[in-house]
Amino acid sequence: MKIGQILGAVLIIAGLYVGYLGINKVSNNSAKVEVLGLEIDASNDSGKEQGFLYIGLAVVLFGGGIYSLNKK
Repeated sequence: MKIGQILGAVLIIAGLYVGYLGINKVSNNSAKVEVLGLEIDASNDSGKEQGFLYIGLAVVLFGGGIYSLNKK
């Protein structure tokens, strides 16, 4: 295997892991509670924003990995 292929595989794996972390961070920081017919939003906006940044980074890493594997 060439270094480019190894680097591409590592970037893809890292992208998947960072995407997983981002999705978990977004889902853990959003909560809605219904009390006596009223819906209360108890979400953490900064945590959601950080999760979306992780997801964006994951897309970049995954794309870089795909590019590295397909480059000849």
